[in-house]
Amino acid sequence: MITTHPFDDDKLREECGVFGVAGAVDAAAMVALGLHALQHRGQEAAGISSFDGRHFHNHKALGHVAGNFDSEDTMRQLKGDWAIGHVRYATTGETALRNVQPLYAELSSGGFAIAHNGNISNAMKLRHDLVRTGSIFQSTSDTETIIHLVATSRYRTLLDKFIDALKQVEGAYSLICLTDSGMIACRDPLGIRPLVMGRIGDAVIFASETVALDIVGAEFERSVEPGELIVVSGGEIRSHRPFAEKQSRPCIFEHVYFSRPDSIVDGSSVYSVRKAIGAQLAMENPVEADLVVPVPDSGTPAAIGYAQQSGLPFELGIIRSHYVGRTFIQPGDGVRHLGVKLKHNANKPLIAGKRLVLIDDSIVRGTTSLKIVQMMRDAGAAEVHMRIASPPTMHSCFYGVDTPERSKLLAAQKSIEEMRQFIQADSLSFLSIDGLYRALGEASRNDDRPRYCDACFTGDYPTTLTDLAERDQPNQLTLLAERVAG
Repeated sequence: MITTHPFDDDKLREECGVFGVAGAVDAAAMVALGLHALQHRGQEAAGISSFDGRHFHNHKALGHVAGNFDSEDTMRQLKGDWAIGHVRYATTGETALRNVQPLYAELSSGGFAIAHNGNISNAMKLRHDLVRTGSIFQSTSDTETIIHLVATSRYRTLLDKFIDALKQVEGAYSLICLTDSGMIACRDPLGIRPLVMGRIGDAVIFASETVALDIVGAEFERSVEPGELIVVSGGEIRSHRPFAEKQSRPCIFEHVYFSRPDSIVDGSSVYSVRKAIGAQLAMENPVEADLVVPVPDSGTPAAIGYAQQSGLPFELGIIRSHYVGRTFIQPGDGVRHLGVKLKHNANKPLIAGKRLVLIDDSIVRGTTSLKIVQMMRDAGAAEVHMRIASPPTMHSCFYGVDTPERSKLLAAQKSIEEMRQFIQADSLSFLSIDGLYRALGEASRNDDRPRYCDACFTGDYPTTLTDLAERDQPNQLTLLAERVAG
């Protein structure tokens, strides 16, 4: 079967997206709209949980938001003025309906629904301990661990139980929880995963990105701060800071690729940052060429910045079709390779005889870049120079991003010259790590106190990775400890 996403299959996969509405008529319908705007963050499954003051209502489905949450019958069942939703790309647990969020459970305090963006890096250890003491898990998702920690906590109030649970988990999380008494939104102490708050009338909205606020007409109020826990209940909003204060380390790849370009992340326009990244790339890695061509769609803002800085013309040398669905061509049909052109095609009259600078956001396995370069050669390009708007991706992510194991990351196995040979480009260059920080307004990367989580580039993980350490051989533990900042 051809996936019809031959260029997208070699990207780092976005984690998940969360959206919550506290106190609005037809809250579930508003959540469905918000999830549409966050579809790029998770395309395997979607779910919505609502509360009408007496009962919880839940609907989950595999596939996109559209087709699962656009029928009147479905939305009519999701009653209430309070609702949370989730779009999922699996980073832990298989793709199955039991893992689709929000996860829901009946606790001693009442109903509890939770939507999670991120990854709990000690979930397996916690799960083992919980099962040993009698917990019965219904999914393979790391998120369910939080539910069991809440359920088994010895604290009295639900809020204290929830805080107790979070103090036991490691890793990255932005959470929105729906309870009988209100809504809880929180972000991990390092702020690795994003979460913002907005308002529409008297309703409070939480979302992974500001673009989801835009689609429902909500005004962006502020980001949920790292380590902050916000409770919306009885018309009141209360902010709690139950964790020891730490220097924040938000994910730098949100600016490079994950977030939509029309979002605001950490106070900066994603589109403007990506243009600045492209300009920095041009300053660091110039090349004599005729055209700057983006690899659509994620490479486009950086390509604009590169073109403006270099003075080279910007052109759409690759045309992307946005109307391709799934096809079912068997591998033995002899036309599997033609699937590339179902979604992307070379603009031959523009490319023929030209020296091209191709701009993409990253190289993961390298298979995508090889296809793109070959497509340009076949279209008659005289030269193909690849410029990547991020440093080499050399390490796996353990904070909610689906990355291949390190042995499958091209940059972890080959030098840049070997990578160039592999993708068959005339030249290949990456943005430096200091250049990436400069594009984000920093003078350079402060190795002692880096502003962002950039572990996929540097191997500098900002938290302990208990499950990984226990899985690895003993001789790897020392190496891991040396690169993990406590």
